[in-house]
Amino acid sequence: MPKKIRLEKQVLLENDRLAARLAERFAEAGVFVANLMSSPGAGKTSLLEETSRRLGGELRMAAVNGDLATDRDAARLRKAGLPTELVNTGGGCHLNARQVTDAAANLDLDALDVLFIENVGNLVCPAGFDLGEHRRVVVSSTPEGDDKPAKYPVVFHSADCVVLNKMDLVEVTGFSTEAFRAWVRGLRPDLVILELSCRTGEGLDAWLDWVRRGVAEVRERPGRSK
Repeated sequence: MPKKIRLEKQVLLENDRLAARLAERFAEAGVFVANLMSSPGAGKTSLLEETSRRLGGELRMAAVNGDLATDRDAARLRKAGLPTELVNTGGGCHLNARQVTDAAANLDLDALDVLFIENVGNLVCPAGFDLGEHRRVVVSSTPEGDDKPAKYPVVFHSADCVVLNKMDLVEVTGFSTEAFRAWVRGLRPDLVILELSCRTGEGLDAWLDWVRRGVAEVRERPGRSK
């Protein structure tokens, strides 16, 4: 077996081991954890800003923000009222379980209802790394084109929810929602697709309800600590 393949397997095995510990810790705390993945500019940060503004008085939330460099997105989330731990990957194209473990250690998980993990903007690398999350969310946007699920099937197939953002730009981009949905359904017929616009607020209620349902499901599980 080539050395590179052995090393990749070792990295993934170690990540899975740490992710299992994270999952146990999240379960103990009774916190719902969603891992948000997208290409750069699809609107993960905008979605979390609006979520914080609209659910901040109802749910106790925090975030782990992954970025190659700068604290610009983390600063935006904090300004929107979302306590955020920043992870600068220094060129790494995804977050791993070790990084999330270290960042989460700075948060009081037992005092949270929701933890959002905003992954590095990339539709390839993040799909292969378990972070102990309950749900995976792929955020796509109309300016990217309607064939993203066909071009990046692994990340869409691994998702529990697809958020199609920037619906206010459908007319000017020529985006086909029918084609997008067909590509997604070809991968996962049962996958939840939420169409919305963070700029106008269109469709955001369905996303907020999805978050609420995630929290409710975690609260109903046996063995939770709160």
